[in-house]
Amino acid sequence: MDQPPDRSKRPWKFSTFVYSSSILCLLLSIFLLGFTTTDLYKIKSLRFTFTANRIYNYLQFFPGFYNGTPKSNSETLNTSSHCVLWMAPFLSSGGYSSEAWSYILSLRHHLSRKPRFRITIEHHGDLESVEFWNGLAKETKEVAIEMYRTQCTPNETIVVCHSEPGAWYPPLFETLPCPPTGYEDFLSVIGRTMFETDRVNPEHVERCNQMDHVWVPSEFHVSSFVQSGVDSSKVVKIVQPVDVTFFDPSKYEPLDLMAIADLVLGSGTRNSGLGFVFLSVFKWEQRKGWDVLLKAYLREFSGEDNVALFLLTNAYHSDSDFGNKILDFVEELNIEEPRNGYPFVYVIDKHIAQVDLPPLYKAADAFVLPTRGEGWGRPIVEAMAMSLPVIATNWSGPTEYLTEQNGYPLVVEEMSEVKEGPFEGHQWAEPSVDKLRVLMRHVMSNPDEAKVRGKRGRDDMVQNFAPEVVAKIVADQIESIFDEKIRT
Repeated sequence: MDQPPDRSKRPWKFSTFVYSSSILCLLLSIFLLGFTTTDLYKIKSLRFTFTANRIYNYLQFFPGFYNGTPKSNSETLNTSSHCVLWMAPFLSSGGYSSEAWSYILSLRHHLSRKPRFRITIEHHGDLESVEFWNGLAKETKEVAIEMYRTQCTPNETIVVCHSEPGAWYPPLFETLPCPPTGYEDFLSVIGRTMFETDRVNPEHVERCNQMDHVWVPSEFHVSSFVQSGVDSSKVVKIVQPVDVTFFDPSKYEPLDLMAIADLVLGSGTRNSGLGFVFLSVFKWEQRKGWDVLLKAYLREFSGEDNVALFLLTNAYHSDSDFGNKILDFVEELNIEEPRNGYPFVYVIDKHIAQVDLPPLYKAADAFVLPTRGEGWGRPIVEAMAMSLPVIATNWSGPTEYLTEQNGYPLVVEEMSEVKEGPFEGHQWAEPSVDKLRVLMRHVMSNPDEAKVRGKRGRDDMVQNFAPEVVAKIVADQIESIFDEKIRT
């Protein structure tokens, strides 16, 4: 049987030296210059302080830092020393960030009843966002600080690289590498990732195959990753949790949408309040199908319908002049303005703190997202957890949880080629504009049926994707890896 590698004889990786030295220099300059006043500093100093400590801890295993004799896995591992280093974009907004938070918070609660391993976290894979950090609940920030302070040593640690493969060691852009010192220095390395198209790029396939395990969120991804060339023995389906306690409609009053939204289209007289409210949440990019949504909505409804569409969006490699983008798009569509005017379209482009998301969903009557492809579809499951009837494309990530019983799957008319960006040449879905028109009218006209499906959607989220359910799946996977390493 192969012996574990002798870490005392492995050369010190230059990337670790450069990264840790830059961190220490930055800390020194911060302390000397007294640069201590901004929220950004608070976030970065927290990150850098613990990163420096952790990398110093790793360097004990390299020449000049570690003088002992490395022990075998079976000699060094015990229940109290088991550790998981979870590296993800914890300090930024976005899908990977929210998913990573959902995993570690649910795992922490799960392990509080029966500690099986420790967890430490590290920001990796994206830029920090002060707004996002400030929008987190106080308790969540306290958990983050506590987990940052947990110290682990490489030969007793499983690393989870929770990001797109371009951020994995060696990273293709500036970020803390994951794993920090390469693949050989840890017990095991897991890549958690996903894609929104029909395949995985060859270079990402190669990076996935460097991992010991690759976790993906759905059967759709298991199939697309294996068909693309990722070793089938490495690919494991691990679904994403949704915090059904936080996203619980019984706990909240509706958010005042008019106080945060800007009117873009519609000039008729509102009947009583806003009427029927459709909500969509997305980044402003073609993949999200905002064009499909506007086509269907503007062709199906008019000012005489007591209806409003609210778009919560943010820029994605573009400017944030969404109102004019919509007006330009409507002009290009050449849709003649109805006699009673266009139906109301509102844009919310302000940052909505995490704590305000449940009231936002509570203010809507239905959620709609005619996406061309999703890794998972975080806003979709959040809306389902809030008992909203959901209309979403029946392809990619949502096929793992969206059914005719708990929502309104939108038919795919055809597959189309991605024309630009990193996935150029891949295929994704083109949802049917005509079927979307039918579904939006149907949901609005049949509110009792829609509420029944919305309630079923929440029930399914509670039963299959609640944090405690998914935490057990993840903990069992991790524990099985530790058990395997102890046996070897």
